[in-house]
This record gives sequence, structure tokens and C-alpha cells, in this order.
Amino acid sequence: MKRYVDMADISDGKYYSSGDMVKAGCNGCGSCCRGMGKSIVLDPLDVFRLTKGLECSFEALMNDKIELNVVDGIILPNLKMRGPSDSCAFLDDENRCRVHAYRPGICRLFPMGRYYEENSFKYFLQIHECKNLHPSKVKIKKWLDEPELKRQEAYIIRWHYFLKEIQERLDAENDDSLRRQVSLYILQKFYMEAFPVDGDFYALFESRVEEALLCLMKM
Repeated sequence: MKRYVDMADISDGKYYSSGDMVKAGCNGCGSCCRGMGKSIVLDPLDVFRLTKGLECSFEALMNDKIELNVVDGIILPNLKMRGPSDSCAFLDDENRCRVHAYRPGICRLFPMGRYYEENSFKYFLQIHECKNLHPSKVKIKKWLDEPELKRQEAYIIRWHYFLKEIQERLDAENDDSLRRQVSLYILQKFYMEAFPVDGDFYALFESRVEEALLCLMKM
């Protein structure tokens, strides 16, 4: 999701790698799990982990846990906020995440963000988002809790720039019919068509990207 902001207004002005230390910590207040609107956009790895962890399908998640919205011109899923408290559908009554072990990437990342440039990205710390006033120092790679961090980071880069390439093409074509056709293809190929739970997700994802690029060139 594109954000048109001044980094000086939202960060400490520094960029980090996964080996760096930042001040981040959770006191269990649950504030970051409420009132997030449609901002917790899910990538294919997020949906793979949720469907595997919950032993359900993408369609089952669509019943009451996630929803579809247009993100920078492409239809993508996001976590659904619900109820009087406008809270994440996976937040329990004690402010605990029911899917913490397989929580989405944006949730793992918070209160950090990613700054993309030159076909890569760097981490940055959002200074106004977390309500914990006394966070402790932690190494980013530990905070992210990614078992294969280097592969996950390469995947994030691939997914981001794949979508960026598609978005730029759609903007240039300015064809609503083509935009819808491409959006539905991406939704089907990367979300609805389940990745095998016993397969190598990253290798399978790369194969689908290559297939998708060939197919989308013909549309």
C-alpha cells in the first residue's frame, strides 16, 4: 500500500537492517489491533499461513475474518475489523491474538514499516503508532520472528515489485475492464488457489510469479 508521507514526520529518521536494534515492545494493550480500517493488507504468505494454521480455506476466511478491497488499483484481501470496538477479527476478549503463531507480516512488523527503493527495502521505526511508552530494545530479526528471514525478505521484495509493475502497466493502459481482469487473475492465482501446505512456499510462489508474468503479458 502506497503512503505519501514525509518520513521525518512518521519515523526517527533512520533506516535499519534486520540485524539492527530498535526500541519496540508490546505491553498487550491491543491498540494496534483496533481501528486499523482496511490497512492490514494480506500478501500470499499471510493467507498461506492463516489457512494452514487454521486448517481452513481462503473462502472460509472470507466469511468473517478477511475482506476484499482495492489497493492501489488492484483487489487484495485485508484483515477485517468488526464489532463496537472496531477490533481485528482475531483479537480475543483479553487483547490476545488468536493467531499469533501465524499472524500476518504487517502485524509482525509493527511498529516498524518498510521503505522501498532500488529493488530492495529498508526497515524504519514508526514513532507515533505504538501506545507502549516504555519499549525495550530488541533486534529486528528477533522481533519479526521469521524462521527463514532472508527468504522472507526476498519474497517481500519480489511481491512488492511484481505488484508495482502490474500497477504501472494498468495505470498506463487506463482500461477498467483490463484492470478488473488482472485483479481477478491475481486474486485467483495467489490467494484462492491454495499453496500446498507441505510444499516449499517460496519456491512455489516464485513459480507462480513467473507464470503470472507470462500470462499477464498476453492480456
